[in-house]
Amino acid sequence: MSLNNKANKIKLIITDVDGVLTNGKIYIDNNKNEIKNFHVDDGAGVALARLADIPVAFLSGRYSESTSIRAKELKILFCIQGVLDKITAYKEIINYYKLKKENVCYVGDGLIDIPPIIESGLSVTVPNAHSKIIKISDYVTSKSGGEGVLLEVVELILDKQNRLEKIMDNMIKKIYCYDK
Repeated sequence: MSLNNKANKIKLIITDVDGVLTNGKIYIDNNKNEIKNFHVDDGAGVALARLADIPVAFLSGRYSESTSIRAKELKILFCIQGVLDKITAYKEIINYYKLKKENVCYVGDGLIDIPPIIESGLSVTVPNAHSKIIKISDYVTSKSGGEGVLLEVVELILDKQNRLEKIMDNMIKKIYCYDK
C-alpha cells in the first residue's frame, strides 16, 4: 500500500520519546537531576494534530520526569513510560480511541519499537534510528530525533490527507485571532 493510502487512514499518532522527541541523549548532573532537550516544533506538531482531531500519545520504554512534565505541558492524555513491552500499551491506547491498527501512525527508533512499528498502519522513523527500524518503516523523516520530528510527521499526514493548508490557516487564525 502506498504512503498516501496509509497516511489517509491515520486518526492517531503514537510516538516514542527518547531518540524521536529528543536527540536520545540524557544529561544527569551531580545532584542526579536528569535533563532532556525537547524541540519547540514538536509542541507545534501536537497543536496542529489537535486542531485536526488527531490525538498524540507518548510511549516510552524508559521513565523520565522530564517526559512527564513535557507531556503535561502539551496536554497529552496518554504518556506511558517505563514499559519494554510496548505492544500491550500500544493496544491499550488504540482500544481507548476505538481505532484499528491501520488508523495508527507509530513513530519509533529503537529495537523495542519493532512490535508497534509492524502493527501500525503507518510506521515512521528518524534517519539516525537503528538500521533494522529503518528497513521496516514506511517513512524516514528528514529531521533527526530532537529536531522537530513530530511536526514533520503531522505535516506529512495532513498533507497526504489534503488537510494541511486548511488546518494551518485555522491555527494561524486562532493564534492571531483574525478572519480573512
